[in-house]
Amino acid sequence: MERRQFLRQASATLAVASTAGLAACTAPAVKPDPASTTGSTSLAPIRASTDRITGVYVCTRPFRAAGPRIELEKFGKKTVVHNYGHGGSGWSLSWGSGTLALQMVQATGARELGVIGCGAIGLTTALLAQQAGLSTRIYAKALPPDVFSMRASGLWTPDSRICDAAHAPALADRWEMMTRLSYARYQSLLGLPGQPVEWIDGYSLADAPFGKFHGDVPDEPEYGDFANRVRDLTPRSVELSPGNHPFPEPYVRRYTTLMFNLSSYAHFLMNEYLAAGGKIELREFTHADQLQQLPEQTLVNATGYGARALFNDDSVIPVRGQTARLIPQPEVRYGLRTQNLSVVPRSDGIMVQVIGDTGNFNNPDLTPQRDVSEAAVRELASVVAQMKHG
Repeated sequence: MERRQFLRQASATLAVASTAGLAACTAPAVKPDPASTTGSTSLAPIRASTDRITGVYVCTRPFRAAGPRIELEKFGKKTVVHNYGHGGSGWSLSWGSGTLALQMVQATGARELGVIGCGAIGLTTALLAQQAGLSTRIYAKALPPDVFSMRASGLWTPDSRICDAAHAPALADRWEMMTRLSYARYQSLLGLPGQPVEWIDGYSLADAPFGKFHGDVPDEPEYGDFANRVRDLTPRSVELSPGNHPFPEPYVRRYTTLMFNLSSYAHFLMNEYLAAGGKIELREFTHADQLQQLPEQTLVNATGYGARALFNDDSVIPVRGQTARLIPQPEVRYGLRTQNLSVVPRSDGIMVQVIGDTGNFNNPDLTPQRDVSEAAVRELASVVAQMKHG
């Protein structure tokens, strides 16, 4: 919808959005165990008011129609392994794509590696290389929290804007490999101090039966859908009957998914990298030829959307995304998904994201539109006001 239309509809009745990603609201529901759904679920209310917004953030997700570019290229005197173009799946696929990139690096026999970029992909790839025994240096113009990856919503969404539907068959096997490798690594990060990764439940709300809606945005391509290839990784969603949930909507689906508390997770990754002797040099590259000056002969290019300018790769398309962060509420441990909103209860703040709106594809504008986020928070407040609180 257009921005003005969204503002006009901020208090409209909500319906479900089955958009890209593996949040289990997109999974076929299974019949619940009656013993597990007896009685109404009591959920702490979200204090959704515009004066609790602590920040509005905009990022440009690096979408490539063919999917992530993970390949080796001889570039002058250097060997460059590209690892970028993950759309909205950077955090989710970081360990798997980093593993594939590292295999290409190791095949060159390199013992020293330079990594360009310190976002989700660059930092994870550098840490993997370091753990494999390579001497690693990160070159970046910014570090967490001042990188675009830190502006993500923070959910496990390994097929979010990962490729278009036409390229999905060619990517499917590699995508599944990256997804399973990443998922396995995330299981080893559960329960750590600061909860960098954790499981959460969430609720999709609808005023019509599930399956009647689609998640296509009119001005965006049809994206590849791989969810069925890894259906064994996450629990199936469960449709809840009235009386077993606190929402006024007639159709409610409970899902379970992984959530990344990005502040603590990025802090964990940086500490791991630096504690093991990892090196970082703050440096901005405006032209790829500048890479020839670096001492390392083998490099990983993990610049995300920045690769469009640095390597003249017009296949990287920016997909604008905006989130608002509310003051944290430790008692709120559930997510929400509606026709217009995605709500993620991270420990560093409750993230409220507008979904399904048009005008974001191939839009590099990084200017926050606070009025849109305020309208989204008011719409969330309307949802919360109608909930039953035990």
